[in-house]
Amino acid sequence: MFGVKVKNVTVSKPYTIEEFYEAIRDKKFSAGEPSLTKHGLATIITFPPLDRWNQVWILPVTGLGKNTATKFQVSKNEVAGAGNAAVNMALDSVTDGLSGLRGMVGKKQKTAEKLVDLTVEELKALNL
Repeated sequence: MFGVKVKNVTVSKPYTIEEFYEAIRDKKFSAGEPSLTKHGLATIITFPPLDRWNQVWILPVTGLGKNTATKFQVSKNEVAGAGNAAVNMALDSVTDGLSGLRGMVGKKQKTAEKLVDLTVEELKALNL
């Protein structure tokens, strides 16, 4: 998908998103220090944003009704958080979608995509 990069990491045992965060929170990542972030109804792991349109996220890949996962999705997205999502939607509405295009091209977008790849490799190296 244009402007979004998604990769998966499989781990050896099931984790909730909070347990996965606890397992990685003190580790060094090229994307920076991970944190738990509320985004809508979900809790996700995020890394410091490069700008409003480029941030690395980690989400669990769970089955319907399950709260644990052995697969986690690492992706490049807009900045997470309820307030940020509202601002991003408002900017896209006012600019007729042109604001969101900034996250799909440019140096920071390429850096964010590289950080997704590095984060996947760093997670795999932890042998969780």
